[in-house]
Amino acid sequence: MRQMLIVEDEPDLRECLKDFFSAKGFSVVSVSSGEEAVEWLGAHAPDVLLVDIVMPGRLSGLDVVQCAKGRYPATQIIMVTGQGGTEVQTLARQYGAIAYIMKPFDFSDATWAPVL
Repeated sequence: MRQMLIVEDEPDLRECLKDFFSAKGFSVVSVSSGEEAVEWLGAHAPDVLLVDIVMPGRLSGLDVVQCAKGRYPATQIIMVTGQGGTEVQTLARQYGAIAYIMKPFDFSDATWAPVL
């Protein structure tokens, strides 16, 4: 079973993502902040990291991705954001994201095809 870490500060969306990916056969852990994610990554290597780029607190989603990629280069990265733009998309690709998904998004298999 592939393991996924979801880093999303919006509780309802975090729960929906967790339910969706659990139903797709992932073992899912979800956290609400960059700090929690980095702590979890200190002891675990996810197969997939789904991270919101804009997070409250000291660490952004990009900080979490840097931590994950530094420790676990094979981890697949999916970035989601409500604040788009070419610069953010470029950064996502530079950080090794396999997908960059704008909010609001749907829960169709087509949207999440890169990881399913």
